[in-house]
Amino acid sequence: MKHLFAAAAVAAGMWLVTPAWADPFFFSTGSPDGLLGALSQPASSGTLETETADDFNLTETTSIAQATVTGLITPGSPLGNISNVEIEVYHVFSKDSDVGRTSGPPMFSTAQVPTRNNSPSDVEIEDATRDGGLGTLEFTPSLLNPAVSVATAVVKDIIRNAPNEGPATGDVVEITIAFTPPILLPADHYFFRPEVQVADGEFLYLSAPRPIQAPGTPFTGDLQAWIRNSDLAPDWLRIGTDIIGGSPAPTFNMTFSLTGETVPRAGTPGRANCHGKSISALAHQFGDLDAAASALGFSSVAALQDVFRAFCER
Repeated sequence: MKHLFAAAAVAAGMWLVTPAWADPFFFSTGSPDGLLGALSQPASSGTLETETADDFNLTETTSIAQATVTGLITPGSPLGNISNVEIEVYHVFSKDSDVGRTSGPPMFSTAQVPTRNNSPSDVEIEDATRDGGLGTLEFTPSLLNPAVSVATAVVKDIIRNAPNEGPATGDVVEITIAFTPPILLPADHYFFRPEVQVADGEFLYLSAPRPIQAPGTPFTGDLQAWIRNSDLAPDWLRIGTDIIGGSPAPTFNMTFSLTGETVPRAGTPGRANCHGKSISALAHQFGDLDAAASALGFSSVAALQDVFRAFCER
């Protein structure tokens, strides 16, 4: 019996010093379904900034190192004409939002939109923004299919019950994005918003099946895609329910994926012990901070520390 207790004590000690590696994180809405192309790009000559966003869910604190987005560009356009990508992440309304400018419950309507329920928030999570032009992401586009058509485009008329803009045709491109540094988010429900700048045309973000189907990763509480331009901001409209309409109105997901690692024992943003608890969790998970930085995709321990510091100060 004494030997059994000794063996148990040794095993327990080994557990305490053995790193508890994070679980890989992967989320995908699946493949394009050919139903919708929605504009999502910065302002350009004659075009307002237009943002299209779709949601995802995190059940643990997660470091997101990579993403993909899929869309249409002008047929025959060189991939080099994709000149920049910017990613923003939003909470779900009513976080980060001025609820006082809405009608309040139950609809939270404004003069511009019938509801803000389940929309992205008014403003993005500032420290989660990544921009190729600022060196905080790198992107690589690849051609998937030339000259593909989608049934409906939403480009110019970001208003309720908009006139039908008809189909659109373009080359399907997938843009692989590496975040430098990775995006760190606590467990919560979020919206992912990419903007893609194309030198000779538009980027139409492609829809994916809703509900999510294989090879996508479905989750409970999946919301439909929303859109706004700079005239509509800070409000958003549901692409299917509000803009396209119909009975029943369609609803859409957008085609994107996210890849990273979970940090399940990280601290809670806003709490005094968040940073210390997070650093301790990383050391336990990965053995030391150098190993943590490498595993999570950070260029250095200093870069990892900076992101966790901003994470804790939210």
